[in-house]
Amino acid sequence: MNAVVTEPPAQKETQAPRVDLLALFHESGITEVLDELDRDLVGLAPVKTRIREIAAQLLVGRAREALGIECGAPTLHMCFSGNPGTGKTTVALRMADVLFRLGYIRRNHLVSVTRDDLVGQYIGHTAPKTREVLKRAMGGVLFIDEAYYLYRPENERDYGQESIEILLQTMENQRDDLVVILAGYTARMDTFFRSNPGFRSRIAHHLSFPDYAPDELLLIAGRMLDTMHYRFDADARRAFEDYLARRVRQPNFANARSVRNALDRARLRQANRLFADALGGGASADPAALTLLSAADIRASSVFSESGGAGTEPGAAPEFPTS
Repeated sequence: MNAVVTEPPAQKETQAPRVDLLALFHESGITEVLDELDRDLVGLAPVKTRIREIAAQLLVGRAREALGIECGAPTLHMCFSGNPGTGKTTVALRMADVLFRLGYIRRNHLVSVTRDDLVGQYIGHTAPKTREVLKRAMGGVLFIDEAYYLYRPENERDYGQESIEILLQTMENQRDDLVVILAGYTARMDTFFRSNPGFRSRIAHHLSFPDYAPDELLLIAGRMLDTMHYRFDADARRAFEDYLARRVRQPNFANARSVRNALDRARLRQANRLFADALGGGASADPAALTLLSAADIRASSVFSESGGAGTEPGAAPEFPTS
């Protein structure tokens, strides 16, 4: 990326050269990435603000380099903490794009892994697994989801500590060629950092991902339906609002992930309903019927039952003719 440096006029020899920061911003192409982030992700205002702040800091670093101001390689390792389904993996992908466009990584490349990809099951198995993952991620971003599972103090024969030591060494020695993003539940990540202070000292940016508000979850559902070419009518929309109000109070709610699961189960109920109607002598299904998720499809969820379960039963399947 070429910085836009303006040389001073000859008659003003004492004036220092300048960098056009706005031109540098547009030249980098990160405007497109930040706009996509705003357009594609619902909510997450504090996360989006922090990403813009990081991008601004890195742009200033490039401007300083263009003017010959010495600055060492920045520490870019990050921690994304928050509940499931809050967009951590999606934001990590966008972050990799920003870092690539600004020239801080060589490849617009993200490798997403969990403990199973890094830690072996027997002596001598962990080191080669961890090094192989690092080799694949080098030059880009390594995203470690549920990173706290790397450390299991309750098991003295666990090999996670070996992987941690290799990761820490690489994060320090190769920080100009690899960015590591750790992700997971907030409370568990705090415990993990207390148990592994070496990680905390190498993390430059901590981003906290908030849960989605009910109106944001409804908007997310609408976008998912558009992508899948389904729709709600007014009754179904009210039913789904009611569903969300109940579901968010239940255990294991996973934000956008739970919304997607709920829509998938509603689609299954709709299919069963349509075939039951057809087998009962109903008319052929038209596009309106095939795309509509009804209030009945939503309210059949066990979330509405007295037991208040997680809503996994799609309802009775139609009995197909055997001949």
